[in-house]
Amino acid sequence: MRRALATAAAAVLVAVAGGCGSGGTYPTARSTTLAAPEFRGGVIQPPDTTPDIRLRNVDGKRVRLSEQRGHVTFVIFIYARCPDICPLIVENLRRVQALHPGNRPRILAVSVDPKGDTPVVVRSFLKQHEMAGRMEYLVGSRAELERVWGEWAIGRSVPKTNPDLVEHSGQIYGISSSGKRMTLYPINFPVVDISADVSLLAAR
Repeated sequence: MRRALATAAAAVLVAVAGGCGSGGTYPTARSTTLAAPEFRGGVIQPPDTTPDIRLRNVDGKRVRLSEQRGHVTFVIFIYARCPDICPLIVENLRRVQALHPGNRPRILAVSVDPKGDTPVVVRSFLKQHEMAGRMEYLVGSRAELERVWGEWAIGRSVPKTNPDLVEHSGQIYGISSSGKRMTLYPINFPVVDISADVSLLAAR
């Protein structure tokens, strides 16, 4: 059952809660505390077994988060037509990958726009941001995606006045190599901070 949420790190909460083009707030999936000295991101307490994600990428290949064990993985929730936050998150994670060429962290992006994230749109997004082959962009039916949003406590809404805009939670989850949901990062995380956590996540 989903817990009530409390955060001791106000900066983490504020940055994580905002969605694309939105001033609204949404809950995060777990309680967070200030990072332990060795981690620079917010630490999820207690680290838990991650809800599995079972979706297809735009090429129709079935992808499971549980199959990424043995690798550091970052899970994000985005949409390809996002005007601001989503491109920023993806660009920063691309830079993190570039800092770890020998043990490149994996990225699983889950769509929050089942209608707009068509294969053509998503492939264009991946090409534009130089992430083709570097990130799994997972799509599905509304029912399939709603199940994942619910398990990860992702808030999502579409303004009636602007149906092309999807307001949604913008947190970035760090999954350790053992498959535990361990760290949480704000939308505007410093690349150097999340990069520093990669080796720590790999060891856990």
